[in-house]
Amino acid sequence: MSEVVSFERHDNIAVVTVNSPPVNALSAAVRGGIFDGVKRAIDDPQVAGIVLTCAGRTFIAGADITEFGKPPQPPGLAEVLSLIESSPKPVVAAIHGTALGGGLEVALACHYRVATKDAKLGLPEVKLGLLPGAGGTQRLPRAVGPELAVKMIVGGDPIGASEALKAGLIEEIVEGPASGGEAFARKLVAEKRPLRKLRDDDSKLAAARADRSIFTNAVAALTKKARGLDAPFAAADAVGAAIDLPFEEGLKKEREGFLKLMNGDQSKAQRYAFFAEREAAKIAGVPDGTKPRNVARVAILGAGTMGGGIAMSFANAGIPVTLVETGEDQLKRGMGIMQKNYEATAARGGIPADAPAKRMALINGVVGIENVGDADLVIEAVFETMAVKKEVFGKLDQYAKPGAVLASNTSYLNIDEIAKSTKRPQDVLGMHFFSPANVMKLCEIVRADKTAPDALVTAVSIARKIAKVPAVVGVCDGFVGNRMLAQRGKQSEKLLFEGALPQQVDAVVTKFGMPMGPFAMGDLAGLDIGWRSRKDRGIKSEIADALCEAGRFGQKTGKGYYKYEPGSRAALPDPEVEKLIDETLARLGRKKRVVSDDEILERMMYPMINEGAKILAEGIAARPSDIDVVWLYGYGWPIYRGGPMYWADTVGLKHIADRLSFYAKETNDPSLEPAPLLKKLADEGKTFASLAAPSKAA
Repeated sequence: MSEVVSFERHDNIAVVTVNSPPVNALSAAVRGGIFDGVKRAIDDPQVAGIVLTCAGRTFIAGADITEFGKPPQPPGLAEVLSLIESSPKPVVAAIHGTALGGGLEVALACHYRVATKDAKLGLPEVKLGLLPGAGGTQRLPRAVGPELAVKMIVGGDPIGASEALKAGLIEEIVEGPASGGEAFARKLVAEKRPLRKLRDDDSKLAAARADRSIFTNAVAALTKKARGLDAPFAAADAVGAAIDLPFEEGLKKEREGFLKLMNGDQSKAQRYAFFAEREAAKIAGVPDGTKPRNVARVAILGAGTMGGGIAMSFANAGIPVTLVETGEDQLKRGMGIMQKNYEATAARGGIPADAPAKRMALINGVVGIENVGDADLVIEAVFETMAVKKEVFGKLDQYAKPGAVLASNTSYLNIDEIAKSTKRPQDVLGMHFFSPANVMKLCEIVRADKTAPDALVTAVSIARKIAKVPAVVGVCDGFVGNRMLAQRGKQSEKLLFEGALPQQVDAVVTKFGMPMGPFAMGDLAGLDIGWRSRKDRGIKSEIADALCEAGRFGQKTGKGYYKYEPGSRAALPDPEVEKLIDETLARLGRKKRVVSDDEILERMMYPMINEGAKILAEGIAARPSDIDVVWLYGYGWPIYRGGPMYWADTVGLKHIADRLSFYAKETNDPSLEPAPLLKKLADEGKTFASLAAPSKAA
């Protein structure tokens, strides 16, 4: 019938099958094929029931987002769904894999739904800065009730088949989608069951109409963490319309909300981030067909905060881990912390009750580096000094098996230097996880000078397997993220010498959308860490050093740039800090001035973008979008701003270059002068996006 949709009639049951790899997305061709197939079944007098199913690994996994922003191609999804819903013959959606976004909206327009036991059903549009635009916000509340609908639509997370069955979203769990769907359709026809059109069934809305708090409490719980985002609130309003308005009016309100979001800056940024994450998994300069090495077991050196978090990430993915420590006490402490973390997550309902025992069983804690022999990948997470890391890698030559990938979790140090400690530099690279490693999604994969292509592909592949977002970067001090962060740190400190206060700087940064400002972040990490490092290198930082000399090390001592009440992490401005800053400036003969919020924002963000331009020019990052991925998933850059390089393009590179030149003169800081690449792009009226080039897939 069509290249991507087939039609078969098995006696009196028509089976319409979508086959458009890899995920059966709702392209114009798929929409047209479904429309034609369903219409043919309706028009065929020998057909009594219709099954809509998919070939391949999944049901329809969503809209074809490459079509967003382009002229719409007929038929529209609403037209397809209207045909399905108005069919005089029962239409059964037979689901396997994932029914997401437009895929679930198609299923909701069908009269009945069945699914395999491993199926996932959800409306994740909010993660692209959108809301469901084809009736999802109106039909799902009628299928499962407003409370669960809000959770699925505003939260954006899918539910499994067993929960879907319990909630009434599906009628049965079946073995195979096509055979199960056909058997169910035959049963419907034999029993002459009436068609269930969700648009006409308000029974599950009655409780929320009687007591609005059922809905408002669910919305409040789910939007608590949606600071700065438009889509979750617009999605909640659309679900509210299902409760308050007749179906057709609710559809109209949903469509208005969808179009407003789709044309807005936030969704454009979030859709960019979606593609940037996928692009980051492609590695420039790797020969076609390079396959990853097999990784059946991983060894991690160091059971501290970072090592334990990395071990948990692998155990969460079902990959066995050998966790190595130098002594029994350190090992026992590390294993105990992981056990507590798992138990706490299970107690909150984040993982099944039996998961802590299963996951801990995958982590074999041992003392002694000689135990790494059966590992295909070894990750060191030991003390952050070159001498210690070189010693460890020297020993790995002796104990790691040939062909094992040897990775350092360093956040700053030179991987090329570390690789020189081994006789197999081709196996050495960086895998920089972010703390807490079991939570944070980013993994900077550091390609050293002699890293073999298949070792690099292995690191990217395994990072994805453990649900991390990999970004391949080159060797330099701090790689991409910390190198750019250092520029922000330098400016935040300078601003204190000019009259700004920690709370003013942090307020500007958090208002922009970052989770924390630089001074609150310093207090969380511990100011004594930087102090020790500065003393080792013979560097002074007058205000930060004075705080440390006064015993103000941050949250752990209850005082840093802020003060903290016992048992609280709330950062409270402290007059003592203001006094200490004033005294330091007076001693140095510096005059305070009023520093505007606009200046703070520019001096926090523009020097980082300038450093990003240098990183691109040096080839440390292959694409501007890779830098954005690092900041989105490693540092909490607000997703609705797309990443620093994307945001810079929206601000305008000419403006940024001009302001950097201005601050370089005003503050007598030549390091703020625009980088050659930034200046060139600004002068030519170009963007960072203009640098993006296709790369070879891993």
